[in-house]
Amino acid sequence: MAQMIPVMSPVQMQLRPAHGHTKRDLLSLHNLTIAEFSALLDLAEDMKQHPEAFRGLLAGQTLALIFEKPSLRTRVTFEVGMVQLGGHPIYLAPGDIALGKREAVKDVARNLARWVNAVTVRTFAHHVLEEMAAEANVPIINALSDLLHPLQAMADLLTLRELKGELCGLRMAYVGDGNNVANALAQAAAKTGMHLSIASPRGYEPAASVFMQARADALPSGAQISVVQEPADAVSGADAVYTDVWTSMGQEMEARERQKRFAGYQVNAMLMALAKPDAVFMHCLPAHRGDEVTDEVLDGPRSVVLEQAENRLHVAKAVLLALMGNSRN
Repeated sequence: MAQMIPVMSPVQMQLRPAHGHTKRDLLSLHNLTIAEFSALLDLAEDMKQHPEAFRGLLAGQTLALIFEKPSLRTRVTFEVGMVQLGGHPIYLAPGDIALGKREAVKDVARNLARWVNAVTVRTFAHHVLEEMAAEANVPIINALSDLLHPLQAMADLLTLRELKGELCGLRMAYVGDGNNVANALAQAAAKTGMHLSIASPRGYEPAASVFMQARADALPSGAQISVVQEPADAVSGADAVYTDVWTSMGQEMEARERQKRFAGYQVNAMLMALAKPDAVFMHCLPAHRGDEVTDEVLDGPRSVVLEQAENRLHVAKAVLLALMGNSRN
């Protein structure tokens, strides 16, 4: 039987502010130190291996889930994770509150802070998260914005660490749209010393502000983060090949143009052959089969997409415990 951990774990000691200081949120991996990021991965791995040791640690606490976008993995993992930790999740669908339309963002934040212990938000504009965090005196967790998808990147690196061991020096190739997932992966690579090469068509690169910030953050870890146009340049010799949908939620009107621009960015057997023989294929899901990836690759033996999806649960639990543990003290 696993040994019961203390209520305040080392990662909580790092993530939670000192008494009397402003509470912590998780909106961006940029805001974590290298030590905090590593400690969160350690905690997620420990919770995965010894789930019974963590049961009930958030008993009596409530998490609000504001979702303005559809969700399978994010919603289920947060709800299941909260229940496994002994707490209670409350799901708020887009029509329930119409964030910023039926009611101002700051009013929603201030009200929820009177009732719940933390709020997880899946939204479009990243500034909505920033306003929620500024107005609520409870932790705000980014469950996806158009700019960043931090918990996905954490689950991805947890998966790679389990499969490959040390992250520092590993080479990941990301092929496709420089979207919120690519942005978050750049931030995560910067914290670990992992080398990331992003291949995107001109005009579809990662956000310049995030990319430059990630490159600056990478200096202490030695990570190398680059953007290229040719998929082959990114994939050659990679330990992991990652892709995502070409058209994200909210971009449906651009779908036809994006199909044309990304036609040469499909991850198929020919492209995977340029990576290392033991390279893995990664995708945050949902996947548009036949577009950014072929069935042969997605369902093939090198695909670890289900391992990534499973690790979303353990990362969600680690973040919840780190931010909410002992919040009543």
